[in-house]
Amino acid sequence: MTRFTSLLFVASLFTSQSVAQDISTGPPRAEGEGPYERLILRGGIMIDGAGAPPIGPVDIVVEDNRITEIRVVGYPGLPIDPARRPAGGDREIDVSGMYVLPGFVDNHGHQHTARSGQGVPVEYVRKLWMAHGITTTRDVGAPGVDWLMEVKRRSAANEITAPRIIAFPIFGQGAESPISTAEEAREWVRWVKSKGADGIKFFGAPPEILTAALTEAKAIGLRSTEHHAQLNVTRMNVLRTASLGLTSMEHWYGLPEALFADRVIQDYPPDYNYQNEAHRFGEAGRLWRQAAPPFSDHWNAVMDSLLALDFTIDPTFVAYLASRDLSRQSRNIWHSIYTMPSLWRFYRPSRDAHGSYWFDWTLDDELDWKENYRLWMTFVNEYKNRGGRVTIGSDSGYIYNLYGFGYIQEMTLMREAGFHPLEVIRSATLLGAEASGLDHEIGSIQVGKLADFVVVGENPLQNLNVLFGTGALRLNDDTGEVERVGGVRWTIKDGIVYDAPALLEDVRQMVNASKAELGLPPSPMPMFIETTRPGVPVGER
Repeated sequence: MTRFTSLLFVASLFTSQSVAQDISTGPPRAEGEGPYERLILRGGIMIDGAGAPPIGPVDIVVEDNRITEIRVVGYPGLPIDPARRPAGGDREIDVSGMYVLPGFVDNHGHQHTARSGQGVPVEYVRKLWMAHGITTTRDVGAPGVDWLMEVKRRSAANEITAPRIIAFPIFGQGAESPISTAEEAREWVRWVKSKGADGIKFFGAPPEILTAALTEAKAIGLRSTEHHAQLNVTRMNVLRTASLGLTSMEHWYGLPEALFADRVIQDYPPDYNYQNEAHRFGEAGRLWRQAAPPFSDHWNAVMDSLLALDFTIDPTFVAYLASRDLSRQSRNIWHSIYTMPSLWRFYRPSRDAHGSYWFDWTLDDELDWKENYRLWMTFVNEYKNRGGRVTIGSDSGYIYNLYGFGYIQEMTLMREAGFHPLEVIRSATLLGAEASGLDHEIGSIQVGKLADFVVVGENPLQNLNVLFGTGALRLNDDTGEVERVGGVRWTIKDGIVYDAPALLEDVRQMVNASKAELGLPPSPMPMFIETTRPGVPVGER
């Protein structure tokens, strides 16, 4: 292999390949029961992930990690005739009245480690993901290529407690010197595929280099995604990259630029400096209003072009949520229990930490971002309405966006954008699988597919908030007590049954241990989130 290296922008965010080899890929799996020769989920209400309405009661039979039967066994409100049910298995779970969904796919994940700026153990990240039903993660920013491939292997073998990994190394990662020619770009693409990558994550590059990499990736069957960084977007916006073979985009950078009708460069103020994160994120919040207005001719033409290319949009709305309401996002109820002290330090205003741009965040900044969201969400919702693929990605670990919890927040933001709850779940499951070519194996509850499930005791179509690990509040009219209901009860990956509340408790213990090392007391649990068990009245332990 010739000499390769990460781009300078990437090098500032991720550790080098040589350092990455010394980072642990995580402890051996100590959680989860199974797999079983024959696992049966009895009497649940199934949401299949493909867009069908709920149906139940059903019994779902799994044999050797494959769904072998889905049998409707009765009618709501009537006793189930045992004669209608499939024969028994070596593990049966009564999920009567509970909702069974396909495992969730996080299309934008980062397995941050103790050596990253966040300073968190990698098992902390993965347990928060798994506790929220995430059974597959597309990793688009791991600390090294070899490290990522080893994690992918260990997860596939269920040697670690982790979602299934879809590996998208960063373009140029693992190299010794900058990629400076088209041939070096093509060679790196071939090399990373030989390592076992599923795709490539780009931040941008000079046009001739990015063109060579994208066309080579397309030719050899590697998928690709890009964060169209402002440093290169004027030469390669999303229309240009998609036409060259880019299969998906992250966030929204590159899309408003493609929608410009009266300019070609963003309206930067004279003192703008990209390395100043307050400038970068402040001006980003004023970008969508510079684009063509919704449903105008140019706006429609850009959308039609992306639809014709079967292009995937992974918006990660949650990644910027603090920009429109810093106080609310920084004080979500789960932070006091599940956010590591090192993450709190990372989130604080800092001129040299990515995403910590709260030097002097103003009301006007937040109002600009609210308008940014309105225009952005309009495009994404209409893209979905016209048949475009929109997926759920969380990009957690930055900007008060906590792993797992941020994924559920992204689902609620899709709902805000105009998605029906069933459309939200389809984006989280089947469309997420489609984006990486795995829809023949995962993404919907279908005979023949792998046994990835999320089981929740409340109806997520009625209230997506019940998917949060902290659940949702409800007044029990029979007892007069305020209850916290919901939270994922079981996450099932590859037929292995994980107790989701137990995973959250492990995380809470990690957080308290870290606080104890710093001489900090464990955080008190506010009355409205006093327990970690769904359906338990407030005040009861």
